[in-house]
Amino acid sequence: MDQHSKSIDGALRARAKRVIPGGMWGHQNAPRLPVGYPQYFSRAQGCRTWDVDGREYIDFLCGWGPMILGYGDADVEAEADRQRALGDAMNGPSERLVELAELMVETVPHADWAMFSKNGTDATTACLTIARAGTGRRKIMVARGAYHGAIPWCSPSVAGVTEEDRAHLVYYDYNDVESLEAAAELCRGDLAAILVSAFKHDLGKPHELPTVAFARKARALADSADAALIVDDVRAGFRLNMGGSWETVGVRPDMAAWSKAIANGHALAAVTGNDRFREGATRIFTTGSFWTAGVSMAAAIATIRKLRAVDAVAHMQAMGQRFRDGLDAQARKCGVPLRQSGPVQMPVLLFENDVDRKLGDTFCLEALARGVYLHPAHTLFLSAAHQKADIDEALAVTDEALAAVARLQA
Repeated sequence: MDQHSKSIDGALRARAKRVIPGGMWGHQNAPRLPVGYPQYFSRAQGCRTWDVDGREYIDFLCGWGPMILGYGDADVEAEADRQRALGDAMNGPSERLVELAELMVETVPHADWAMFSKNGTDATTACLTIARAGTGRRKIMVARGAYHGAIPWCSPSVAGVTEEDRAHLVYYDYNDVESLEAAAELCRGDLAAILVSAFKHDLGKPHELPTVAFARKARALADSADAALIVDDVRAGFRLNMGGSWETVGVRPDMAAWSKAIANGHALAAVTGNDRFREGATRIFTTGSFWTAGVSMAAAIATIRKLRAVDAVAHMQAMGQRFRDGLDAQARKCGVPLRQSGPVQMPVLLFENDVDRKLGDTFCLEALARGVYLHPAHTLFLSAAHQKADIDEALAVTDEALAAVARLQA
């Protein structure tokens, strides 16, 4: 019997297999990661997590993105607790619904209105539905390889998906202006929306920030077709710019989808939009029993206000740059082909010519064993809770992990 099977984590996995199909589903399925990653966690605080076997990690995944102020932020949790004592899911929304919508409109320059749900998939799907209702057209332009959620129209898996589910999607290549124009031509007369990611963050591939030329062309094509430009800001929202990620390239969408970090770990998603699509948003029917629950909205209000008050974007950029610079220096010293890309507060760490991901897996497992939680292929996340001491402690670990990769290459 191996050591893992004797662990609390191993015992929980064995129990789960009897009552959960496959033992776990989706992106949090630990068996999709190299052997050694924990599946179950016992607690989290600030920028640290503890697995059920008591191991502590400096966390650079932040719950796959939702933690932007840090786990258990006291100010956010105080507001959530205050609303919980009053009521959460009731026959109708609490006052927090209106307050949060007002705050989103105040914070996001393109927004004249806001609607709420629970998951990123809810938000991206609502954006498409509103665009179709507002234009009376069907075609949606999406980037090849982009991730926008986990239901049939956008799931990365084709199991249970029919061709009809995606019949009106037309594909382009991110940051490729000619490809964007060609896709728009294919949609001539029937284009409802151009859907773009905040930046290109395809799994296991180098990340790319949008070029100004690409962003402007997307805006111009949407305008010429009287279609919606939609930014999927589910992953990046409030980490790159408080007004929305494409504020960084000077282009504003008609609608944006938000989730993950907007309530610092409380389940919430949002759609923000301009007046061009207000009537379409009014006409569609979209709902959920928990979509207006007050606790997550109170948490979101506290989160957004604190992000602005502490200038969290600047702090995450500074900590991300400290981490990137340290890793670059270590990789050069070890002669290891580490390639960092994406925004510094949302990096991906890959290795050149690492087709079988052996180098990446080794690096991440060595870091994990020493108490730093990274991912070998997915976007990483920094939060406002990461401080210089945390970054430097993590860099002491990555120095040893990169040395292990260098030995593997020798």
